[in-house]
Amino acid sequence: MSDNSFCISYPQVYLSTDKSQINFMTGTPDLVSIFKPGENNSERRFFVTDATVASLPCMLPFISKFEDDKCGNDCLIILGSGEPYKTIDSVLRIVTGAIEADFSRNDVFVGIGGGVICDITAFAASIFKRGANVEFVPTTLLAMVDASIGGKTGCDFANYKNMIGAFYPARQLYYWPEFIQSLPENQFNSGLAEAFKTGILFDTELFDLFEKSSEKILSRESEILDIIIKKCVAAKAKIVEEDFTEKGIRCYLNLGHTYGHAFETLAGLGAVTHGQAVAWGIGRAVSLSHIKGYCLESFKNRILDTMKLYNWEISALPSAIKGGAIGERFLTVMHKDKKNMSSSVKIIMPKAICDIVSEEVSDSDILLSLKDN
Repeated sequence: MSDNSFCISYPQVYLSTDKSQINFMTGTPDLVSIFKPGENNSERRFFVTDATVASLPCMLPFISKFEDDKCGNDCLIILGSGEPYKTIDSVLRIVTGAIEADFSRNDVFVGIGGGVICDITAFAASIFKRGANVEFVPTTLLAMVDASIGGKTGCDFANYKNMIGAFYPARQLYYWPEFIQSLPENQFNSGLAEAFKTGILFDTELFDLFEKSSEKILSRESEILDIIIKKCVAAKAKIVEEDFTEKGIRCYLNLGHTYGHAFETLAGLGAVTHGQAVAWGIGRAVSLSHIKGYCLESFKNRILDTMKLYNWEISALPSAIKGGAIGERFLTVMHKDKKNMSSSVKIIMPKAICDIVSEEVSDSDILLSLKDN
């Protein structure tokens, strides 16, 4: 296989596709050349993006095709941007638009955007007439290294993260790393947190990059970003192929997420970025690992010191959460996390780089981790 593509295979026969083909593109994003809206195609495309992505200069040639009514049988819907729009209402807007435009289950939904757009577009495709095809053009670092890979879809509900969803992978993904250069700093930093997580879990070389090359990473040097993206794709692909529906090792990908999702809920969904919350959650997970005797204090400090390089919060309680009884409030939300299979909270904890434990832990230990630094 060439360096410009990557394939993930799925054994499940009930999906719309048995593999995801990730295509690594170069240069300025050119969606017109890939999708050719308005030309005769074997299937219709229902494109979904958000207002922020639609306004990017590189997107204007593509968007103008629809404004000038040169899109043939293809359709485009532009939604609001960010976590506040990761709702069942947005999912149903996509479904409604496809129904009104007489799309069939043999057509394809194409999500062009970050993790929110990828998640809700794929979820809409999964429920539209019992399953249509889906493709992605991820435009954020977070989507490229994590959210677009592996078939997790869904939306937030009742102020809880990703409470409704399905496993439903995209058949084709088009990665233009150039999109990353247009990201605001908080969104770029958010994606870095998911890549950092991948290094802790599966790739010593990737972790070393974060530890030793922070200046190059933070300056968005293209060469090092390409390395980070491809390493994350390779690591996640291996795990997804082994455990698509998260019955075993795929749960390791939730490192930092049980704490992080609770942070997002308590702060108000969209008030902090997903990566900001996950990074803080990684700090709490390694502190819990130390409390339980799984890792040395030197390892805990190594993780926290590396996090400081990227301005990720390492305090025991995040500064964005106000009011009293914060620890108890965190516990309440963490117990509702969708990943829990019993009355106890399951936490992913690093013992060392590439040495991970998944365990149901006591409330008292979680409370200690929200006090210890």
